[in-house]
Amino acid sequence: MVILTLSVLCSQGPWGRCMGSDCGPGGSQSRAVWCAHVDGWTTLHTNCDQSQRPSNQQNCFRVCDWHKDLYDWKLGAWNQCVSVSARTFGGVRPYLCNGGEEGIQTREVGCILKSDESPGDDNICEYFEPKPRLEQACLIPCPHDCVVSEFTPWTSCSKTCGTGLKNRVRSVLVPPLFGGSACPNLTEFQTCKPGPCKGPEGVYSLRVGPWMPCSLPISRPVRQAKRRKGKGEARERPEVKDPDTRELIQKKRTRNRLNRQESPFWDIQLGYQSRTVSCAHRNGSTVGLSRCLPRDLPLTVQSCILAKDCKLSEWADWGPCSKACLDPDPESPRGQRSRTRRVHQFSVGEGEDCPPLEETEPCDPQGDGVLPCATYTWRTTEWSNCRVDSLLSQQDRRRSNQTGLCGGGLQNREVYCVQANAELLTYLNNLKDKDASRPVDSKLCGGPIPNTSQLCHIPCPIECEVSPWGAWGPCTYENCDVQEGKKGFKLRKREISNEPTGGPGNCPHLVEAVPCDEPSCWAWRLVRLDECIPDGELPCGPGTQIPQVQCVNSTGDMVDKELCGGAPAPEPIACDVPCPKDCVLSDWTSWSSCSQTCSSKTIEGKQLRTRSVLAYNAGEGGGMCPNSSSLQEVRNCNEHACTVYHWQTGPWGPCTEDPSASALNTTTAAAGPNTNGQGPCSQGMQTRKVICVRVNVGQVPPKKCPESPRPGTVRPCRMPCKKDCIVTPFSDWSQCSPTSGNIQKKKQSRKRVILQLPANGGQDCPEVLEEEKDCEAPKVCPGYRWKSHKWRRCQLVPWYIREDSPGARETCGPGLQTRAVSCRQLDGVQADIGECLKFANTMPPITQRCQLPCQDDCQLTNWSKFSSCTADCVGVRTRKRLLVGRSKKKDKCKNTQMYPLSETQYCPCDKYNAQPLGNWSDCILAGGDRVESLPGTKVQGNIKECGQGYRYQAMVCYDQDSRLVETSRCNSHGYIEEACIIPCPSDCKLSEWSNWSRCSKSCGSGVKVRSKWLREKPYNGGRPCPKLDHINQVYEVVPCISDCSQYVWVAEPWSVWKVSNLDLKENCGEGVQTRKVRCMLNTIDGPSESVEDYLCDPEDMPLGTRGSRLPCPEDCVLSDWSSWNRCSLPCSYNNSRKRTAYAIRSPGAGRQCPDTTEKEPCSLNLNCFHYFYNITDWSTCQLSANAVCGNGIKTRMLDCVRSDSKSIDLKFCKELSLERKWQMNISCVVECPVNCQLSDWSAWSECSHTCGLDGRMWRSRVVVQGSQGDGRPCPSQLEQWKPCPVRPCYRWQYSPWSECRVEEVVCGAGLRYRNLSCVVSDGSREGEGSMVEEELCGGLEMAVNRDKLIILKETCVLPCPGECYLMEWSDWSPCLSVCAKGAGVDFGSVQVRSRAVVAQEPENVQLCPDQDWESRPCIDGECFEYKWMSSTWSGSSRVTWCQRSDGLNVTGGCPPINPPGDDNNSCDPPCQMPLSFCTEAGVCMCEEGYTEVMSSSGQLNHCTPIPILEIPTAGDKKTDVKTSRAINPTLPATIQPGRTGRTWYLQPFGPDGKLKMWVYGVAAGALVLLMFIVSMIYLAWKSSDFRMTLPSPNH
Repeated sequence: MVILTLSVLCSQGPWGRCMGSDCGPGGSQSRAVWCAHVDGWTTLHTNCDQSQRPSNQQNCFRVCDWHKDLYDWKLGAWNQCVSVSARTFGGVRPYLCNGGEEGIQTREVGCILKSDESPGDDNICEYFEPKPRLEQACLIPCPHDCVVSEFTPWTSCSKTCGTGLKNRVRSVLVPPLFGGSACPNLTEFQTCKPGPCKGPEGVYSLRVGPWMPCSLPISRPVRQAKRRKGKGEARERPEVKDPDTRELIQKKRTRNRLNRQESPFWDIQLGYQSRTVSCAHRNGSTVGLSRCLPRDLPLTVQSCILAKDCKLSEWADWGPCSKACLDPDPESPRGQRSRTRRVHQFSVGEGEDCPPLEETEPCDPQGDGVLPCATYTWRTTEWSNCRVDSLLSQQDRRRSNQTGLCGGGLQNREVYCVQANAELLTYLNNLKDKDASRPVDSKLCGGPIPNTSQLCHIPCPIECEVSPWGAWGPCTYENCDVQEGKKGFKLRKREISNEPTGGPGNCPHLVEAVPCDEPSCWAWRLVRLDECIPDGELPCGPGTQIPQVQCVNSTGDMVDKELCGGAPAPEPIACDVPCPKDCVLSDWTSWSSCSQTCSSKTIEGKQLRTRSVLAYNAGEGGGMCPNSSSLQEVRNCNEHACTVYHWQTGPWGPCTEDPSASALNTTTAAAGPNTNGQGPCSQGMQTRKVICVRVNVGQVPPKKCPESPRPGTVRPCRMPCKKDCIVTPFSDWSQCSPTSGNIQKKKQSRKRVILQLPANGGQDCPEVLEEEKDCEAPKVCPGYRWKSHKWRRCQLVPWYIREDSPGARETCGPGLQTRAVSCRQLDGVQADIGECLKFANTMPPITQRCQLPCQDDCQLTNWSKFSSCTADCVGVRTRKRLLVGRSKKKDKCKNTQMYPLSETQYCPCDKYNAQPLGNWSDCILAGGDRVESLPGTKVQGNIKECGQGYRYQAMVCYDQDSRLVETSRCNSHGYIEEACIIPCPSDCKLSEWSNWSRCSKSCGSGVKVRSKWLREKPYNGGRPCPKLDHINQVYEVVPCISDCSQYVWVAEPWSVWKVSNLDLKENCGEGVQTRKVRCMLNTIDGPSESVEDYLCDPEDMPLGTRGSRLPCPEDCVLSDWSSWNRCSLPCSYNNSRKRTAYAIRSPGAGRQCPDTTEKEPCSLNLNCFHYFYNITDWSTCQLSANAVCGNGIKTRMLDCVRSDSKSIDLKFCKELSLERKWQMNISCVVECPVNCQLSDWSAWSECSHTCGLDGRMWRSRVVVQGSQGDGRPCPSQLEQWKPCPVRPCYRWQYSPWSECRVEEVVCGAGLRYRNLSCVVSDGSREGEGSMVEEELCGGLEMAVNRDKLIILKETCVLPCPGECYLMEWSDWSPCLSVCAKGAGVDFGSVQVRSRAVVAQEPENVQLCPDQDWESRPCIDGECFEYKWMSSTWSGSSRVTWCQRSDGLNVTGGCPPINPPGDDNNSCDPPCQMPLSFCTEAGVCMCEEGYTEVMSSSGQLNHCTPIPILEIPTAGDKKTDVKTSRAINPTLPATIQPGRTGRTWYLQPFGPDGKLKMWVYGVAAGALVLLMFIVSMIYLAWKSSDFRMTLPSPNH
């Protein structure tokens, strides 16, 4: 029986959502649980162990939204960074590290209850925010080993004889970091033996120890106490009663009290300090003092001052905040408040100095009554009038006459800064309140400056356009209602064809009149003549024609016929109907246009009409044809005289008050009190002059002109309101600043700004807009100084303390003396000492060492002053001193070498030399400087940009010792000035426009062109030229339209028939007629003059010749054919057109008239046409002639086009009433040529250097508005500089420390000193300079390199002979970055200094102290790399070293791998074969010129010479030559050892000892070649053998 066991286990799903009715821990959640096989498939629950079944339900915490305020994630600190490799596999960190090693650091994150930080379920916090990450990547810095510099050269031997030591030292450049290796020894020793000593070597040396701390004596002898008591009793003297004596004693006591240290600020107690003296062996050990005797022992006891620290009071309360208002801007600077404390006791001796007595902190004003801070805003004046002239180019002729300019322009306004308060009124809304905001300094306003200029538009006036003159009317009365006299007028009129600006009053006269006789208001007008009817009802012969007439008035309008009753109606006109044999004449043509418009004695107007012979008469019985003169008629016309009159009007005058409209004025003024001066304020009237003018003569009496068309002379108008000038109040007085002319004379100014200019008779502006006054004398701030009082007596160490010291004397020796110091004002009044601490220089010392001379000492007076010099640089000056008392008689005091009694020096030589310095400045226009910007100044204005200016070069002044001095010493103000020219910009210059060409089409729309050509190109930043063509011309093309009837064909009458087969009897048959046809200009009065034929439409040209049949007698004679009637539209071949004629002479018997009607079918584009409108493209934007830019009009033209594409008169399309849906004009804008606008130059900046040679001042300007269109571009120079006056740079500088000085002994604790000197330099190189008098540094703060702690002496140790000691600290190394360049990793910057050890005796080396180094962080360090360097091989060895990327050779820092082999022992086994060396890879290879011969085990066996392939052209770059290894790249190619050319060494073995690939290739090639040779030899041999075995042909 086999039992199968299933491998099953219980699986469970994730917990579901926590459910429950209440928030908190009362919820429940469930999950699914099932039985699964280990392979993943599900099985029955019974297959799983029920005892191990997980629970499918549990309690949970139901999270609600308000839990967000109770729970939050708590983030732990990041743990230490752990290497990834060590963390995952437990491995060690890699040996090679590049910058840093990747690591991981972790932290603890948990959900907590905020109130008590108790832990909660993570699910609660995860409900609101994902769980923060638990780990992050980090970087573990690589270990940085210590890096040291190269050794210094060996020092000289420490001894002059015997056995000594030489030392050489190095310094630490990089400290060991991140576990790097420690620094190596900084010192190396080397024994030296200069030679044997002739006598015994010095073995013992006196050594002094450091001074012990200052202390008071423990007790005093009783005898001194008694002596002191006795002195006290002796002082009790009877009171002096003499008042004068008592006053003198009181003054002396006061003076003594001031000289004594009774000030509460000092508590000076004199004490003593001692030091030890010992005897040192040269091996460093201390021996008995007797070994160093007999020698003079140094001083072991001296006076001192007990050290006491500075004591200060508690801090006083904080002072008020410097900012007394609340600023709504959170980013605005906060205020400052300060508090102080007082000095209770100054530091004495070596006590701790006083800390700062004042401290500040930022603050904000507190309290309820704090007012808000003043805010400032920009205000602007009203815009100036629009001006077009600023947009004109230089060549524009309109610059000289700017009247009538219109279109686009510029207007400006002024910008100023004011305080913005809620209580301020809007200053222009109420004219009564003219007190606007006061200007303040422009620097107070932030934010962008409002525009100070803008484009504007002056509407261009629309000129009045009138139609051509109409024909002269009939002679009529001036007033038909009153018909008096026999004089009348003939009138002709024209009409206004547009809407001009200002109405029709600006148009020229529209009516002209000529006087005439026999006027009439009404007349008969002939409409037509009826058909000629023969008399007596005959078919032909004489007859009459009845005229059909209308009664019309003078304007041609039909009126009632009764009005013409006073004039006879036209009578019937005689006519003739030709009989069959009569001559036939045509009808009269219409009268031609009058040849003249008026008549005079020499000029008469004529009209002509003609007729022609249509058929000649038969010989007998027919009416005869008239002669040729009867075929035309001439009549006079326009018989009125050439005296034309018209009314002429002058311009309208100004609008003045109309007395008759006073009531209306009152009403209007009351209705609109706040019109701001723009709207009308009252009713007024305008007048103009009207005169009668005779054309070409001038003014005549008014009665000469007809009264009815006389224009009016008065019209009403609205008067504009008055505008008063509005100005701001004066600004506050500016701060006092020196004027440019006189430095000593200071001025301050204030100004006000015009907000509104007066108009219409308003109040004028004040004349004074800017005021200036002298500055008040500044109040002298009280200065403070230290006053030092008289030194007190020199105090010695008590005798009972120093009486055991060898050589000590009771009444003489070194001591200390003190003095009092007080604070005084400059006028000598005593002041609080705190004022001197703030405002005076360093406090003078209150103690000093002194010496009470002993009897054997030489005593001298102080040095006298130097004698005066008679002149500079001439002679010498001396000073003297004298011996005092018994010193005069002592021989040792008379030794002038030891105690000189006079000193001599050359008289000072003040010679100065001035030299120019540096480059010339920019060219600066004269008068372009502004000392400071006053409030209300324009941000942009008309600034002079070119012309003569000045450029400056600095002057430098040196004394005779080449030291920099003030330029005033060289009688120079610091500059050389030189005139210069800034060239003015010249705009592009074009010619004037040419005349417009004729319209390109004589009928319909075309174009007309005009052009300009280039006269001069722009330069120096002038306006650019428009786009020119290849011949430097620019064109303007505008559309035009030509009236199709402006040119007409005019045909003369037909000539007499020329019959080809003339029958003299009949005078009929086929014949020809001719006539002249001319193209003429058509006017209102008819064709006037001949023009070129091409201007007329050739299609409409009448025939000049016609051939026809001249009717014979009794033939029917027809009239000329009428015009064809128009085809009906649309054109169709089924439609037709016709023309007709009528019979003038009836035919004879048996004859008939031909058809009087002709028809032809309508054919499209032959005799029938369709018509449609054609719209052209928009023209370019057209401006008024007086405009430069701005609003213009684009136009387009409408053509009537026939279906054959021919443009025809618009009337054809109008007659068809075609739809016209197009807009013919639209407005447009031409961009204005705005020149670049710049701000004023700013004030000159502060000098870039307060002293030195390189100081420059700058000023700048900004582009307020860039150029637009073809405006002048912005200049490139937006900054200007000029040199600052050269000023010497003074500074305090330490001298180098002196050597360590120990009095009267060889070694031990001593002092070293340095001086503080005033140094002058030119500021060009840091640290260099020359020493000058200390007074020149008197105005500087007593500090060296900003360090106010002045240290002029410090303790030091002078090593005894044979001692080993630490050197002084090295200089701080340059700041370097702890980085890895390749990895881009930076761990900060550091610098380091070190102390090396120096030994003098070989046996004392083991007793030397440890070397020392210290580091400090720094910023902006440089990142260096380190790499191994090696020299060329010398025999079988070479030198390797580590080098930093800046070229410095160092120890440490290079990668910790085997450096290039410096001997042949780096390989395993070592390379011991001749001519071999060990490579960096640890492989033995041969030197140049030798190849490796390897053993069977792959090791180098020996080196053998190889053949050399010479390539003589060493510079041949086309040759690619491979070598086995690179030669030393540090050597130039010209000094490579060996050969001059490039060589190719064939080396079959690679660095790894294996054969190179090319060897196999050569071997394979050689094998193939060998097989080929063998096969060829074989074939050759076989061939010869075959020939030898061939049978002979003879056989």
